[in-house]
Amino acid sequence: MKWMLILSILLYVLFLGGCASGSAGDTAAQPVTGASTEATSQKVTESVENNTELISEVEPTEDTGNTVETLTETDPEASSQEAGSTEKTAGVYTQISQEEAKRMMALDDGHVVVDVRRRDEYLEGHIPGAILIPNENIEDTPPSKLPDKDQIILIYCRSGRRSKEASQKLADMGYTRIYEFGGIIDWTGDVVEGAEQ
Repeated sequence: MKWMLILSILLYVLFLGGCASGSAGDTAAQPVTGASTEATSQKVTESVENNTELISEVEPTEDTGNTVETLTETDPEASSQEAGSTEKTAGVYTQISQEEAKRMMALDDGHVVVDVRRRDEYLEGHIPGAILIPNENIEDTPPSKLPDKDQIILIYCRSGRRSKEASQKLADMGYTRIYEFGGIIDWTGDVVEGAEQ
């Protein structure tokens, strides 16, 4: 595949040389000489040997209206390292409906349901089996109650705002299977009072 790209670039350069030298009535056109074609060919060969890519840029010249092609050598590994060092990608979580959350809770798949409200809110009523990890306590270190970053985690709060915040914070820490389903004020399933079981 890389050879086809290189061959296409080389043919394009040769084509431009033929057009520049053979255009009738265009005395200002500068033909592509054999030396520049050889240099391009050598650049292509070096690029293949060094596992780098040649990027072709075609720019119109101001005085003749012809095009000039410039080949720029890039190193894919260096480019990916540069990109990785300057950008931190945000984690991703999935927002689901409460009906979907109920369906997932019915499965025996090792999931955990997390209530991210305050303790007093949790004691007044929470989804059966939910553990309490207040949003305010989720900072930049993984919570001890969530040791497995690949576990299915279903998150809710009172109205949906704190659960979204907590979901994003956990996703940014590397948790991979976060499902946010809004607030308990809209919950139509069972609710129990008291402390965690």
